[in-house]
Amino acid sequence: MKKLLSVLISCVMCSALLLTACEAAPEESTGTDAQAPIEEMLVGRWMTLLVDGEPALTNDFTVFNIVTPSEVYCGISRMNAVGMLWREPELIDFAISGNVFSFTDCTEEGVSIVREFTLIDINETEFTANRTVTRYVDGEEILERENVVTFVRIDDDYSSDIIGTWEGSCTSEGSVFDDGQPHRWEYHDDGTFVYYVQDGDEWVAHNDGDYYVNGTLLCTRWFEGEVDNREWREITIDGDTMTGTALRANDDCTTFTATFEMTRVAE
Repeated sequence: MKKLLSVLISCVMCSALLLTACEAAPEESTGTDAQAPIEEMLVGRWMTLLVDGEPALTNDFTVFNIVTPSEVYCGISRMNAVGMLWREPELIDFAISGNVFSFTDCTEEGVSIVREFTLIDINETEFTANRTVTRYVDGEEILERENVVTFVRIDDDYSSDIIGTWEGSCTSEGSVFDDGQPHRWEYHDDGTFVYYVQDGDEWVAHNDGDYYVNGTLLCTRWFEGEVDNREWREITIDGDTMTGTALRANDDCTTFTATFEMTRVAE
């Protein structure tokens, strides 16, 4: 009898403990709770790394700077079959719901572009997502592209370090600057630059144009007559040395990497 009573008491105690544990169990996270860590992880500057598993061409790079979910900047230098666009980094609209976030910006009157990302994976250094790019022209929806992209976090920002005059040359084949001669670029703090060529012992201004640096991406634009020219480089500045690389495509769709080395010119 005592043994039976002991078993019954043990059962009652176990039931009480289980009930208490169930009552103390935390509630499941709501969608808003689950979204908060994603918003926090997205804060920072992100640049295109891969498109459909392949290294992205430098001229297809996009850089987003998410300061807060309500303060997001993006610059665009584009020259492809879709069209031509030049816009220095400026505020754009950002929205997030669960694992889906989007950037919306107006490129011209009556035209807007929505880039929507559905996250596949995200960590401290990169994220992978399904991306759709949709253009809206006077209310008409046009799907421009749909692919899987990987973006990498960019911690460096050389937008201030680049100010000044740099002398150097292309150290690889295939660039418009691949002539074996030194060149000079003078970057001003107003977003303009002057490009110089050497004539004997003199440096002569050849043309000027616009530029911006978003993180480590340097985008330049200049005109020769009515011809719009563009350059895109991923740069690194260490003191008075600047190096640049650019993955580019040939007409036959093969790729090559252009490299540049420059030294700051003393004022």
